[in-house]
Amino acid sequence: MSPILLILALSACAFPLSAGTGGPAVFIFGDSTVDVGTNNYIKSVFKVNHAPYGIDFPGKTATGRYSNGYNTADAVVKKFGLMNSPLPFLAIANKSSLLVGGVNFASGGSGLLDSTGASSGVVPLSKQIQQFTVVRNNLNDLLGAAKADNLVKKSFVFLSVGSNDIFQKFFLTHNVTSQDYITQLISAYEDHLQVLYALGARKFAISSVPQLGCIPVVRAGNAAGACSDELNNGAQCFYSAIGPMLQNLKSKLTQMQYALANTYKMSAVFSNPSSGLAELKNACCGGGKFNGQQLCLPNAAVCLNRDKYLYWDQYHPTQAAAAIAANTLYSGTTEFVTPINFKQLFEAPL
Repeated sequence: MSPILLILALSACAFPLSAGTGGPAVFIFGDSTVDVGTNNYIKSVFKVNHAPYGIDFPGKTATGRYSNGYNTADAVVKKFGLMNSPLPFLAIANKSSLLVGGVNFASGGSGLLDSTGASSGVVPLSKQIQQFTVVRNNLNDLLGAAKADNLVKKSFVFLSVGSNDIFQKFFLTHNVTSQDYITQLISAYEDHLQVLYALGARKFAISSVPQLGCIPVVRAGNAAGACSDELNNGAQCFYSAIGPMLQNLKSKLTQMQYALANTYKMSAVFSNPSSGLAELKNACCGGGKFNGQQLCLPNAAVCLNRDKYLYWDQYHPTQAAAAIAANTLYSGTTEFVTPINFKQLFEAPL
């Protein structure tokens, strides 16, 4: 891998772990659901570094998160008592002690396949893992091989990816439920996990994909505003195939531990009145039907009661929805997270 220019971009929201804390590191991989600014540093059309994104983030800062505030990556690590997600890989100086606390590699628009989002210049999961290899080598230099091995072994590896692979296939061919395509995605996922395991990772928190057929941009494209059964079936097929793959992988990688979230089924959590969410169809920012026909453009008008909305823009959840999801991931029953939840995974001995 060619040398990568890393830009030092420290802030008051920097990840609070350091070399002296001994706390587990967090490494985050995936797409826009967990991207905290990677796309700000690359030539990609997928950028949200403008208002009103970040309107509810400290300082009303548009950080590159696809949210009105914090996103799912932030909400999950907050459950562990941390401030927010680690900084993006492309925003941390080479060999910085901040690497010890963890790194976020996620890139909005990316997927399991290198072809997903390729024309948009995003960082696919394979390249995110290459970046992790750079971090892994830097940790060896910083801590020594034995301590670096121990840190990575105990680290919490969170992956949220797959939605864009299904979306791209849907918009190109409308054939997202074909067995061949699902098999291709699961095979790629398995390969990626094996590479991460070979690099020392042992604890994998995996979020599947949500009800893709019901997001505002999809509803807006249907005459009656209905969900797309095809996209929803694709999401369900994807989840159904991940479980057996993980079980088989664990039988071969004996130290592997994992928690698999049924993100699709979590729609029931959002629709429960106790969630506090009242608007489940319309986006808070956008335009047209369901606010799903237009992007959330710079300085666009937004809804006032954002904590009541499930969707922030055409595709992404609000900060409030991310917090609700994180609660379920952290302490949910096997109905939503299996075989253990994120809290149990985080605390599990090795």
